[in-house]
Amino acid sequence: MNEAQALRKLKNGSEDALAWFIDRYASYVHTVVGNLIGPSMSYADIEEVDADVFVALWRRAEQVRPGSVKSWLGSVARNAAKNKLRAQGRELPLEDDMLLLDGATPETEVERREQQRLVSEAVLSMQWPEREIFLRHYYYGQKVSAIAEEMAMNPSTVKTHLRRGREKLRVVLARDFEQEGDPDDAKCKNL
Repeated sequence: MNEAQALRKLKNGSEDALAWFIDRYASYVHTVVGNLIGPSMSYADIEEVDADVFVALWRRAEQVRPGSVKSWLGSVARNAAKNKLRAQGRELPLEDDMLLLDGATPETEVERREQQRLVSEAVLSMQWPEREIFLRHYYYGQKVSAIAEEMAMNPSTVKTHLRRGREKLRVVLARDFEQEGDPDDAKCKNL
């Protein structure tokens, strides 16, 4: 069974299809969740969030597109882990806090969030497989060799997709910054 077939079966209520996704992606989901809440919660808490992610897949299978299951699971896992931290009254990792450090002002914070929004939109506008490879490498920190193995690709093909993804991101961001009246913005040049 491949992912598209398993997703079709899952949408029709197949428990075997859910088991297929769990077998395939449980360690990935566990890693995403563990990286966020592992240091501050017990293994049982991590397992509970892992299970919640697959329950969400079961309940919202209609929302998932073929070819994007892993990235969808990663996003749900990250959000579920954050929600678990909030429910326990724990602090989120610093990247998610609204701290103003190093002379940052509310204006620079708004600008930073707008830049994050533009980057997120640009990444999500990429097509598969560039988007998945880009997210795996830059967001989840996977090495090229691991991505190549998991996606059954040659490492040089993964590197090519990363290069193409960076180029597409650069073009989209340059266009967005140009529309804002700042075509020479250094943020685009550093990609």
